[in-house]
Amino acid sequence: MIPKLERLRSVPVRDIWQHEALGFTPWLAQSENLHQLGEAIWLGDIELEDTEKRIGSFIADIVARDAEDRLVLIENQLNPTDHGHLGQIITYLAGLDERAVVVWVSTQVREDHRAAVDWLNRNTTSEHDFFAVEIEAY
Repeated sequence: MIPKLERLRSVPVRDIWQHEALGFTPWLAQSENLHQLGEAIWLGDIELEDTEKRIGSFIADIVARDAEDRLVLIENQLNPTDHGHLGQIITYLAGLDERAVVVWVSTQVREDHRAAVDWLNRNTTSEHDFFAVEIEAY
């Protein structure tokens, strides 16, 4: 028997999750999905601590821990990256008193923001790592 293969086709992420906080964040916070994210960026298994977590006077989308017990801050954006979310990431990190990994998930990482993430990785202490991750749906 010859197996029938289907073509993968890209679909807009907003067709899957219409709302970041009500749709995408709960989906990403599921154990299996955090595990896949951790594997994709070489953090090992990521374990959820909380969603919509207050840090200072702001609220982070997802707070978790990686295999090395580092805090993992995940900021979701179902649009191309923007300056507002870059500011949020830095503000969340400033509100912490421990080593942390920051993961910025977006549908498109603009080149200027990719450069900013690279700059942060080069110019912050070794206790902080920054990732920009693009999400696609098929």
